[in-house]
Amino acid sequence: MNIYFWGLLASLIVYLLVGNYAGRKVQGLDDYYVAGRRAPTLLIVGTLVASFLSTNAFLAETGFAYDGYAFLMLALVAVNTSGYVIGALFFGRFVRRSKSLTIPEFFSRRFHSKAMQRLAGVTTVIGLTAYLLAVTQGGSILISDVAEIPYGLALILVWLGYMLFTLYSGSRGVVLTDTIMFLLFTLVSIIALPYLLGEDGSWFSTLADLANFEPKPGIIAWHGLSGEGAYWASGRESLIWALVLGASWSLVLAVSPWQTSRYLMARSEHVVMRSACISGLVLAILYVVLMFGGAAINLVNPEITPSERAMVWAAMNMMPTFLGTLLIAGIMAAALSSCSTFLSLIGFSVSNDILRTSKQDEQKSLRLSRLIMLCAASISLLLAYFQPPAVMWITYFAGTLFASSWGPVAFASIWSRNVSAPAAFIGMATGFVVNIAAKLLDQAGIVSLPVYLDPFILGFVANLACLVVVSSLTTPHPAAQAYFDALHQTPIEELDSTELKKTLAWPLVVILAGIAISILLVTFYALPYAAARGHAFHLLSGESLLSIGYGLSVCGVGLLAFWYIRRAYGRRALDSLQGKAPSQSQHTAPSSPNEVRQ
Repeated sequence: MNIYFWGLLASLIVYLLVGNYAGRKVQGLDDYYVAGRRAPTLLIVGTLVASFLSTNAFLAETGFAYDGYAFLMLALVAVNTSGYVIGALFFGRFVRRSKSLTIPEFFSRRFHSKAMQRLAGVTTVIGLTAYLLAVTQGGSILISDVAEIPYGLALILVWLGYMLFTLYSGSRGVVLTDTIMFLLFTLVSIIALPYLLGEDGSWFSTLADLANFEPKPGIIAWHGLSGEGAYWASGRESLIWALVLGASWSLVLAVSPWQTSRYLMARSEHVVMRSACISGLVLAILYVVLMFGGAAINLVNPEITPSERAMVWAAMNMMPTFLGTLLIAGIMAAALSSCSTFLSLIGFSVSNDILRTSKQDEQKSLRLSRLIMLCAASISLLLAYFQPPAVMWITYFAGTLFASSWGPVAFASIWSRNVSAPAAFIGMATGFVVNIAAKLLDQAGIVSLPVYLDPFILGFVANLACLVVVSSLTTPHPAAQAYFDALHQTPIEELDSTELKKTLAWPLVVILAGIAISILLVTFYALPYAAARGHAFHLLSGESLLSIGYGLSVCGVGLLAFWYIRRAYGRRALDSLQGKAPSQSQHTAPSSPNEVRQ
């Protein structure tokens, strides 16, 4: 055992203590499932980012940058980070308004269909079990490398780590530990970057060396590695892959259960929107640091195998011991935060959505949820032991399942009054099955899908087609339409001018940050890259367009958020609500979604 292992152990003890503290405050289902619905902005940001940035980001995607695709990864991130704001504005705030315990329960209420709740619960359990598998493997690889112990023993240590505090504390403990972990790995990742740039710590000299790095030509070009050994035959194919997967993951961030369920814990709808703006901006900045740092490790050691171990190797060999220990603890924190989120949601979905335990006996429901989590964690442990590690590709597969099965149904549930329960059920089931079937056929070599026919796209299109066709042949239940109407009645307490001013400040920060990011990437990437390659700088080069587009994508979602939040919560919205008040009693629709029950 070395100091890095003891650092990991010390951090785990802290998380267990926090989980124990939170667990003692759990008094009922609201506390255990949705943290009492009192979480402020910082805690929602912490749990959103921490549950997303698992070992996939710090090990697999950083390893992908090490392999030669650092800035191609940024093309993907430029698209997917928009999902936070789009999801919060057009789905998440309405989910929070519903006061549901889980997202499948929201679907049940919205479509007046218990079958819909069970289907959404089943997809949640299957998808998150696969995701939990990937993150468990990533954490185990980390501990195995650091402590120099067998992979199987490391698996058990990781399993015990996330299971113990999640089992006891539920979402209240998860949101607190997530935030601690988020602050740790974000701060340490930024501080660690100069040590990844080589002995002199110069950004420009490191970039110039990478631009002409012969073992991996094109390692920091916009399209990534080219030539022999590359994943794609051309820059065009690699860009299509990045944009397709970026669109898929934007939907994941917008509607997936482990992201949107965080909004159920928020203190208000304003907290939902502020958290989304901040989370998207944090990811946009952090990925620039991680991707460039991952690529730069090549200049010291280009022979790390497998590449998922690149950041761990750098922490132990390129940084001061204390900082390396903190970085490894931060990576482990990212793993544990995601594992705890996935495990808790699996337990919640089985007990609340699939088995539908009675909420009259809350203590019985709590015991059942914990038992289910123990079973799910045990299954994940067995799968992680027998399945060869493939952190990045398992993660991408699990995430896109929700993009194709939940994406169209989630947005239709908010923005189409005429989508029926049969249409939503068939659409979600079809999107889920088509995605899995296409992926399996492609992996087995039975079919060969081009990058523009990714299983996500096939599942998404099939889902959308079912929604349209089946809705045209069926009629929504009157209770479902009443619930839809109630969802679009903004609670009067949310139309607070003081809160609105605080919320609108964050889209402005995002807009300004997006402009700054474009300028900085052009100055510190596109210009020196062209100089290092001996080319004249051109605004239409791939590197320039990527630099400008990356920042403009951030700026664009900031503009969207500012316009829509002011429109939805400003004076016009208040006047509209007050104008409807006198005639409200004439309608049969409920005044709040909670008044619609099955």
